[in-house]
Amino acid sequence: MRPTASGLYFIEKTKGKGAHPKEGDKIKVHYTGRLLDGTVFDTSVEAEAKKAGVYDERRPYGPADFTVGQLVPGMNEALTMMSQGAKATIILPSALAYGERGGGPIPPYSPMVFEVEVVSAPSK
Repeated sequence: MRPTASGLYFIEKTKGKGAHPKEGDKIKVHYTGRLLDGTVFDTSVEAEAKKAGVYDERRPYGPADFTVGQLVPGMNEALTMMSQGAKATIILPSALAYGERGGGPIPPYSPMVFEVEVVSAPSK
């Protein structure tokens, strides 16, 4: 497995169908984000949140709405490599995530691992 030119690792689990989203496209995804030690810091999947001990009853769970281009650089890049129905494991080096500043529960210089499923994407 080789990283992309930017350093992103993209491991396709299920191939999707249709067009790949581009910057500005609105898509719906299920995701679970973890640190390299397996700690879940965010998920759109209620059962995963409960299992990981990060469940918040005030939060709605289900596919999340994202606009490609408005996320951390590594996630923007990865989503343009997917289409509707695709599932992938995405490994973001810290430079493509929150880098030296970190963010919330993510310490500075932390690589992140995401399990992502594109639930809906433009069909152009």
